[in-house]
Amino acid sequence: MAGNYAELSKELQERIREDRRKSVSNPYACPDEACIRRRESSSNSLLWRPAFVRDVERIMHIPYFNRYMDKTQVFSLYRNDDITRRACHVQLVSRIARNIGAVLGLNLDLIEAAAIGHDIGHTPFGHPGERKLSELYHADTGRLFHHNIHSARVLDIIFPLNLSLQTLDGIICHNGEMEAKNYHPVSYADFASFDAKMEACYRDAEEVAHLVPATLEACVVRVSDIIAYLGKDRQDAIKLGFIESETEFEDNCIGNTNAEIINNMIVNILENSYGKDHLAMSDEVYAAFSKAKKDNYKQIYRIPEVAKVYEESIDPMFEKIYAFLCRDYREKGEHSVLYRNHIAYIAECTRYYKRTHDYREESVYDLAVDYLASMTDDYFVDLYAHLFPDSGLCVSYRGYFDEPS
Repeated sequence: MAGNYAELSKELQERIREDRRKSVSNPYACPDEACIRRRESSSNSLLWRPAFVRDVERIMHIPYFNRYMDKTQVFSLYRNDDITRRACHVQLVSRIARNIGAVLGLNLDLIEAAAIGHDIGHTPFGHPGERKLSELYHADTGRLFHHNIHSARVLDIIFPLNLSLQTLDGIICHNGEMEAKNYHPVSYADFASFDAKMEACYRDAEEVAHLVPATLEACVVRVSDIIAYLGKDRQDAIKLGFIESETEFEDNCIGNTNAEIINNMIVNILENSYGKDHLAMSDEVYAAFSKAKKDNYKQIYRIPEVAKVYEESIDPMFEKIYAFLCRDYREKGEHSVLYRNHIAYIAECTRYYKRTHDYREESVYDLAVDYLASMTDDYFVDLYAHLFPDSGLCVSYRGYFDEPS
């Protein structure tokens, strides 16, 4: 295959084969027996549904998992099924992370659980939607919204799934905006520490950047999140006409196409991490990896005409929906839009779950944020049209056959 594709060194290939012949296991992997849950639960299915498999299946079977299908990854304003949505992204993260984890001898079920759950708390309209929702939430409460923290809230509080500490930790620590040359896990043993981490992130904007994964599996998911979107976002930008080809990006040691980046990042991580208690990459590859992410921001993520649409339409729509939901709930209670379409819906979906407290006792601000964050892009647009039928604000999508503006 033409292109810039690295290969594992012969020395590492032979070492891996020899370790497999001897059935050598990785002492730094997280075993199923280490699984920690808020509530102990007995099961006769552990042989065929091990601890972290149960986490995977619990995540997949909640209705919010379906909503990945229509949540923006990067490009919101296009009706085009070839453009990456979050449903595709989380699967790509899972696949890349499991490829790395399989060679390193890690717990692939834990990797899958953290990967498919990591973005389930993301807002409609991607990171701009996240920033706007955090701004609204902070103005009323002094607290911050982060999609990775909210993903854990979805899976631990809104839907009290009794997921493992290890899975929830992998979810809050994924933070695909923060690359590092080395990923050293720092373990902790109880939910009190996890809850303290969560609370700190609500109160301090700097805390999210300081989250450190507790397992090597979570470290793999964290770096795989970045690997999964670097080249894929370039493919989408080409499809939409924002750039002509990957050749507009610097061709460095990790390549500039999606296939090259995935291959070369995995190879370098394996070369520098096999048999170690942490993940690492070479100085040269880390510099190229970091540069590639900066190039994406410069050439893809900060397109002025796209930012203008958010500022003029989507941000004001967030403001109006949020204010309406809070006011309407205070005035109408169980007859409000928030209660009928969110609170009652969650009550129905979780009627067989064990709760430590009544979800309805959450503050109106938390309930409104939970509802807004749960929405797909289309749900958000339809709700706005339902609440404000005479508003001049709207979201205009470019269809398959529309000429570029």
